[in-house]
Amino acid sequence: MGKTTINIDYSICGESGKIDPRECTKCLKVCDPAVFIMHETIGMEDKQEDPYDPQDWRITPIWGSLCNRCFKCVDACPEHAINVKW
Repeated sequence: MGKTTINIDYSICGESGKIDPRECTKCLKVCDPAVFIMHETIGMEDKQEDPYDPQDWRITPIWGSLCNRCFKCVDACPEHAINVKW
């Protein structure tokens, strides 16, 4: 099995996007191997407005090597912000 890459479009999910991940969490709920975590974006260098805003949250695919390529996360995302490649 090749390396799996999971990308999330943060202009859609989190950080001023269409969806607040704290209200959605659909990808977190359907991912059986628990590839994703949800965390605050405090101190993130790519934040353009306030890098310390505690209201900004992000879903991050931290354990991509656990991904079994079921695509449940892709199907569950209401705004199609998740892309899985290998």
